[in-house]
Amino acid sequence: MKISGNKILITGGASGIGLGLTERFLQEGNTVLICGRREDALMEVKSRFPSVHTHVCDLTKSYDREKLFHWVSKEHPDLNVLINNAGIQNWMAITDDDFFERAQAEIEINIEAPLHLTSLFIQLKSLQTIVNITSGLSFVPLTKTPVYAATKAFLHSFTWSLRHLLKEKNIEVIEIIPPALNTDLGGKGLHDFAPPVSDFIASIFEQLKEGKNELTFGFTEAMAKNERDAIETAFNRMNG
Repeated sequence: MKISGNKILITGGASGIGLGLTERFLQEGNTVLICGRREDALMEVKSRFPSVHTHVCDLTKSYDREKLFHWVSKEHPDLNVLINNAGIQNWMAITDDDFFERAQAEIEINIEAPLHLTSLFIQLKSLQTIVNITSGLSFVPLTKTPVYAATKAFLHSFTWSLRHLLKEKNIEVIEIIPPALNTDLGGKGLHDFAPPVSDFIASIFEQLKEGKNELTFGFTEAMAKNERDAIETAFNRMNG
């Protein structure tokens, strides 16, 4: 993936890792579109970075995802990068009264949305790159976040397949695998112990410049490395 001169859509681009990516891609000379549910959060980013294009979108709703695609295809038909970043994390127990309701929300945002958006945006002739944000919990689940960890394991597996399936369309598929970072994911204060997003973003962009398609940081570097060789051998054997 080239670092500059892109037109990029970042879902959930108003906070956390999404905001870090938004800021850095702008610095690198890209045009950035962001979407999210909260108009006030989008407008706050717009006030800091006036060149950002914003779109209010509830990614739990298939209709909103389709509206997002139609907006992009009409107003920004030269979009060439889709970053599936939006995600939610619930700390919960399976015995909680609202467990299933909260689990459904995680599945809608963390699985259904990137799958649906991918199937829509590969229709753009200009699309060159898809980036999926997974997690170190793809490899080892944190049982306090049982459904979140499972959704990220799903997306990690899907990303392997997607990279293989989109070769014939010459669409590059990149996976960003963050560890715990100091964001409000899951709730304020839960990740105050973790490294800052800025350090993570700096590392990610160095890896992008090196042409890597699996980007890791800290804990996730070791986890991905332990998995990669054996799984890649098996994957290639099964999928030709």
